[in-house]
Amino acid sequence: MTGPLAGLRVLDLTSTFSGPYCTLMLADLGAEVIKVEPPGGDIARQLGAARTPGMAAVFLNMNRGKKSVLLDLKAPGDRAAFDRLVPAVDVLVHNMRPAAAARLALTYDDVRALHPAIVYCAIPGFRGTSRHADRPAYDDVIQGASGIARLQSVNQDQPGYVVTPLADKITGLTASTAVLAALRHRDATGEGQRVEVPMFDTMVAFGLLEQLDGWTFDPPTGPPLYPRTAAPNRRPYATADGHLCVLIYTGRQWERFLTLVGRADLLRHPDYDTVGKRIANADGLYRVVAEVLRVRTTAEWLAELSAIDVPCAPLASYEEILREEERDGSGLVSIVEHPVAGRLRSIASPIAMSASPLRAGRLAPTLGEHNDEVLAGGGTGGSSG
Repeated sequence: MTGPLAGLRVLDLTSTFSGPYCTLMLADLGAEVIKVEPPGGDIARQLGAARTPGMAAVFLNMNRGKKSVLLDLKAPGDRAAFDRLVPAVDVLVHNMRPAAAARLALTYDDVRALHPAIVYCAIPGFRGTSRHADRPAYDDVIQGASGIARLQSVNQDQPGYVVTPLADKITGLTASTAVLAALRHRDATGEGQRVEVPMFDTMVAFGLLEQLDGWTFDPPTGPPLYPRTAAPNRRPYATADGHLCVLIYTGRQWERFLTLVGRADLLRHPDYDTVGKRIANADGLYRVVAEVLRVRTTAEWLAELSAIDVPCAPLASYEEILREEERDGSGLVSIVEHPVAGRLRSIASPIAMSASPLRAGRLAPTLGEHNDEVLAGGGTGGSSG
């Protein structure tokens, strides 16, 4: 492996989305990620489209660049092999509930007894000190409990889930950042530590960053809702032949746009003559945008708005994006040959680094593919590419 984390070894006991997304980030950056799977494997092996048993689309995409070791941690022999592996890694990540981790003797105290300097990262649904600590939690549950699903009801008739598993992936990304910070601390002090990144806490903090708004102050000056993003007319705008996404943000951009469409009078309107007023009364301006964009085609507006440097883009589908990326050869999407799953599309890391460039790693592993390689000699071998 190459990349800034080359030489780092990560023991991955995660499943489904939140934990695997965390370790995917680390693998993309060059870490050797050893995915420990129970008999039957990660449930993600069965999620989504598949043409080979145990190699479904979600697993293939979420676990590229990792190694798979099949171990039954309830079986004495396999547990002994696992315990020999722990001192040979730098990081352990799991997304079990606290009680489940305790039943498997995988608490921080259990693990640091084998490796005092390890960075141990737990990604539970709820904080370990919460009364909800052992409640089961998946993305939909956390989107609801954290306020994200309710937030979607601002511009539609009822609450709704964001279509992508947002809570899982934001939490996984946050956990990867926390792991890197803990490793920096260990580099400076030699001290390992326990890191906990609960999904609920992560998504409440994520959502309230701007939505706290009036509740930022005590007593509150208004509701916890950011008016610009809650504006009913904030949406992809219909054109004469499709849809266009436009965000007019700065005073200069509003001046150029309103002059272009013959509504320069709004620049002097008392509801819109400062940045703060435009944010507070955003829906009125967005209604004007919606009305004027209907009269011309998407291509015409793209040309006009680009000429005055107003941010805009056509509304795209994933099929359109994939076809365009493949046609342009950007490297973000490539066709690869998996030894078991066959010909696949692979999505590259979006990160570019000049001094420690990332390189495409191995594809997603079959269940237990690396048992012999990883467990030989008690797992003390170095990282291999």
